[in-house]
Amino acid sequence: MFLTHEDVDFYAPKVANSYLPAVELRVARIDGRTVGFSGTDGNKLEMLFIDDDYRGRGVGGALLGEVLDRIPRLELDVNEQNPDAVAFYRRHGFVIVGRSEIDADGRPFPLLRMVSSAAST
Repeated sequence: MFLTHEDVDFYAPKVANSYLPAVELRVARIDGRTVGFSGTDGNKLEMLFIDDDYRGRGVGGALLGEVLDRIPRLELDVNEQNPDAVAFYRRHGFVIVGRSEIDADGRPFPLLRMVSSAAST
C-alpha cells in the first residue's frame, strides 16, 4: 500500500464526513458481507474500494461495469503510486489524459486523470 498509517489517519475522517455524503454510492455484498463500494458524482468516479480478501474475484469489475452502464463517459483520478489500480482501469478501457503532481488536498500524491474509452472519443 502506498499510504502510510499517518496518511490513512488523515484521509479517514475526510472520506466519512465529506466524500461519502457527496457521492451516489453503490455497495457490493457477498453472503451479507459488504465487500466493496463505488461512489460517483456526475460523470466522475470518485471512489472504488474493494475489501482485500475479495480482490481479484471480479467485484471491482462488476461495480465498475455497473457504473459504466449508467455513465459511459466516465472520468476518474487515480493515484499514480497505485499501479494495480492504474492497470485495472486500463484493462477496463480507460486511458490517461492528464497528470497532477498533487492530490486534491495539496499532498504529494501524483494523480493520473483517466477517462473511459467512450469519453476519449
